[in-house]
Amino acid sequence: MKNNTRYWTQAAMIAAVYVVLTVVFAAFSFGEVQVRISEALTILPLFTPAAVPGLFAGCLLGNMLGGAVLPDIVFGSLATLIGACLTCKLRNASPFLGPVPPILANTLIVPFVLRYAYGFDLPIPFMMLSVFIGEVISCGVLGLALYFAIRGRAGEIFKAA
Repeated sequence: MKNNTRYWTQAAMIAAVYVVLTVVFAAFSFGEVQVRISEALTILPLFTPAAVPGLFAGCLLGNMLGGAVLPDIVFGSLATLIGACLTCKLRNASPFLGPVPPILANTLIVPFVLRYAYGFDLPIPFMMLSVFIGEVISCGVLGLALYFAIRGRAGEIFKAA
């Protein structure tokens, strides 16, 4: 029971941080060109599986509170869930592979949300490039910076979830 409580507490805390970062940096979190600072947290499944539901819930709530339309709430959150699940599978691989799944999931899904849910009239390949660049910054650069900042203390931070 103790581990179950710890798992869900970690998931809830990760969700809360994701929501706060999304809302506080809303100017960068939404739109056809976006660098969602909260996506740096997608590196956390390398440390704890509790990050998977935490990131999904955080993205879902962040999108709702940020005023996203229903398709964005659903498919944007699913992109984060897919990325988090695949990152969790890479726990024993190089940390440099950790950002790849969320970058790819968002690059492949979000441009279609932008086109069909928001009606952005930019070419899909351009929006894919735009989302890719934003995800490389948030997941790749910021996510890896977060990884290296906490990796020495990860055992203390994420005790057996």
